[in-house]
Amino acid sequence: MSDANQSTPSPVKSSQASAVKSPAKATRPAAKRPKSKPLPPYNVILLDDDDHTHEYVMEMLNSIFGYDAPKGFVMAEEVDRRGRAIVFTTHKELAELKRDQIHCFGGDWRVATCQGAMSAVIEKADG
Repeated sequence: MSDANQSTPSPVKSSQASAVKSPAKATRPAAKRPKSKPLPPYNVILLDDDDHTHEYVMEMLNSIFGYDAPKGFVMAEEVDRRGRAIVFTTHKELAELKRDQIHCFGGDWRVATCQGAMSAVIEKADG
């Protein structure tokens, strides 16, 4: 049998292909997302001791929080005068991290009797 007698299927024309449509997607109303509530704020509070200099406090605050020297000095003075100072306010998890970074900062090499890093606590902020 020759090839001329065999019929070959013709390619689908583009007009025929576009005539076949996919089933319509069911539309449904957009789901409402619940509004998120802001996380409650917590203060990181640096506690005073007699084992650390103002320079140490300023260096530590710069390293951990990025505070410049004038702001670090004001906070060091407040810790010295009041026995404590709020050095940062944020959500609880970050406040815990910053408190731990203060605890791990190390001792003040300027004071021979210094036994280690300063102490800090976190407390729920007002409002």
